[in-house]
Amino acid sequence: MPKRILGESGLEVSTLGLGCMGLSFGYGPATDRQEALKLIRAAFERGVTFFDTAEAYGPFVNEELLGEALEPFRSQVVIATKFGFKEGKTALGLDSRPENIRAVAEAALKRLRTDAIDLFYQHRVDPNVPIEDVAGTVRDLIIEGKVKHFGLSEAGAGTIRRAHAVQPVTALQSEYSLWWREPEAEILPTLEELGIGFVPFSPLGKGFLTGKINGNTTFDKGDFRNTVPRFSEENRNANQVLVSLLGTMAQEKNATAAQIALAWLLAQKPWIVPIPGTTKLHRLEENIGSAGITLSTDDLMEINLAVSKIDVQGGRYSEQSQKMVNR
Repeated sequence: MPKRILGESGLEVSTLGLGCMGLSFGYGPATDRQEALKLIRAAFERGVTFFDTAEAYGPFVNEELLGEALEPFRSQVVIATKFGFKEGKTALGLDSRPENIRAVAEAALKRLRTDAIDLFYQHRVDPNVPIEDVAGTVRDLIIEGKVKHFGLSEAGAGTIRRAHAVQPVTALQSEYSLWWREPEAEILPTLEELGIGFVPFSPLGKGFLTGKINGNTTFDKGDFRNTVPRFSEENRNANQVLVSLLGTMAQEKNATAAQIALAWLLAQKPWIVPIPGTTKLHRLEENIGSAGITLSTDDLMEINLAVSKIDVQGGRYSEQSQKMVNR
């Protein structure tokens, strides 16, 4: 697996990371613990050194899972986790007060079985706490040796600048893929100017860009995609045109639609590191295979031209969740 450096921070990670949320949160029943441990370790064995979790995934069980899985080779991996919700529960709302950030850091260190968090993200911007106070608290944790790098998630350009002025931001984690390109307008230029890395989550459109989801797909009752407008039956049918486009190019490249979608992301900037998640070994291997696919300038132009003619239907979040992004 090739390596990349997140912005100008010097933090080196595998070209693709592993988003671990789905192993225990968001997509229905949690994966069997032993199977989840095997998958995480299989990712490491195949060259993945960047693992993403959060206290809110569970809550808490995802961090515990990662702590156990990665303990044998802790010094060889980069672990990112997040703070910012009351009691680690998204339903209770935001909490980025300095005392909560500190409490989350101390608890995460124990669950992750480590003496330092490599990358500590604010999970969502809290309008009740000045971003300068958030950045200052993480700066103090860095000085104390409990955290190594500071990150933001789903933050707007102005917030990124204000935070960066207090404590350099190593990475922004936000949604970015062929069916959600909003970051290109303002976020990517800001990150490039400031030397901040970008970690796209849902780089496969929450599974849609794999081509394995259509209008007939049914989701588990605990799957959050049931609340996402973009995943209504009508919109899934309307959005198949994008998957068909990826499938056509995938055939030409002897690849899969998912691999083309990830290769496209990797081609955008050398400081972009997607974190696709999966619960299946064969999907993990498929995703990792995208790191070996090179899209030519002509390929990228063809994809961009075709996608520009597609109007993706449906919002990417429920109305309530949408209020917490791009602040």
